[in-house]
Amino acid sequence: MTTLELSLSPDSWMAVCEEARLTPGRGVAALLPDGRQAAVFRDRSGRTYAIDNRDPFTGAQVLSRGLVGSADGRPFVASPLLKQRFDLETGRCLDDDEVAVTVYPVRTK
Repeated sequence: MTTLELSLSPDSWMAVCEEARLTPGRGVAALLPDGRQAAVFRDRSGRTYAIDNRDPFTGAQVLSRGLVGSADGRPFVASPLLKQRFDLETGRCLDDDEVAVTVYPVRTK
């Protein structure tokens, strides 16, 4: 059994779920110890990503329910509410250079 973990700080990793439970192209929300949420994704090639689940445009915890895609070879998730796209590797909003979400390093163990 392979567990997916995300990093909350340089020395701290948190188990999120079994990697096999992630459906390619879909996200899940994970509750963090401080009450925030992370949106965790596996793309169709098997790479995993984790970003803040909070949509900075609406404040809603919904990015885990967004549509996963790619633009110019960059993986992104589109918010299910207003459709802004967030790069899954950098957290940068592809539709507004002034906005970004937190990215969490992920690993399997």
